[in-house]
Amino acid sequence: MNANIPQANAGIEKITIYVPGKSAVPAGVHLHKLSSNESPLGPSPRAIDAYSQAAAKLEYYPDGSASELREAIGRVHSLNPDNIICGNGSDEILSLLANGYLSSGDEAIYSEYGFLVYRIATLAAGAAPVIAPETDYRANVDAILKRVSDKTKLVFLANPNNPTGTYLPIQEVRRLHASLPPHILLVLDAAYAEYVHCDDYEAGIELVSSNQNVVMTRTFSKIFGLASLRIGWAYGPSHVMDTLNRIRGPFNVNAASIAAGSAAIRDREHVAASIAHNDLWLGNISEALQALGLKVTPSVGNFVLIHFGLDKGKTAEDANQYLSERGYVLRGVGGYGLPNALRMSIGTQEANLGVIAALKEFLGADNAR
Repeated sequence: MNANIPQANAGIEKITIYVPGKSAVPAGVHLHKLSSNESPLGPSPRAIDAYSQAAAKLEYYPDGSASELREAIGRVHSLNPDNIICGNGSDEILSLLANGYLSSGDEAIYSEYGFLVYRIATLAAGAAPVIAPETDYRANVDAILKRVSDKTKLVFLANPNNPTGTYLPIQEVRRLHASLPPHILLVLDAAYAEYVHCDDYEAGIELVSSNQNVVMTRTFSKIFGLASLRIGWAYGPSHVMDTLNRIRGPFNVNAASIAAGSAAIRDREHVAASIAHNDLWLGNISEALQALGLKVTPSVGNFVLIHFGLDKGKTAEDANQYLSERGYVLRGVGGYGLPNALRMSIGTQEANLGVIAALKEFLGADNAR
């Protein structure tokens, strides 16, 4: 430690800087970016139009409460806008929750392959992250509960989870909540909720509505195709919303995001088309990868986690390099503790078929079943 320069808060030096999915390929090669779980259909035309119209008013500050966006979200989900907060991506809201409820000496629990931002937000708040092992790449309620202590203040649960694509049935989520002391805040990160069709899945709205220690976070970056505008939102009890509104920036959602997000969530036809595209290709890609002899973790999101064996030297790193050279950029997930796996976002038909063909070449025809 150098005492002659300003010192950052304790815990920050333990943070590993978040590395986004790659978006570069060799010069002259067409890019198919499948590394960041973006929508292959892009945003709603209505959202694009609303964004364009916002350009005529760039000299004005945005509505500091994002009331138009909160009201649009409330209408679609039948929620009270007063219990909704919007942010610069759900990442900001996760950080606000950590800043509002964690301090030095506290702990926050998340599952083994949970979203990397949970660790970053926890350490930035001066608290200690506690990791609960998963079972078959799925969050384990008993493992989480086993790690609850008198220092625990937050439990983060990504449902569905990124990068594994697995989910917990609502019965298990309710069991988790019922076993937590009332002073512990359960944060349900439902960024991929729109893609899930399972009868035993719920994003968390009912659990939030009937309790005082549950918050659900959502995003416009996935199904709505607005990742570049960074729009996230959360639904929670009034006392939690009051806390977050006190510490958030006064204009944390820009005017273009408010306009585009409001239009996007109202365009249910575009959302349905995005879901239909994902339904078709999620199953097709999973089957095609398995036919090549690869292990694929069953996913309910808009991506698949592909595992590579060590036989014949066919590693994930080798596959990633091979694919990148041909313009197909997937996400390495070594930072999640999965060094021999790649996460592939569901892309366009051209991109999806191209990855399958390239992987078949990479693995060798003799390796296909």
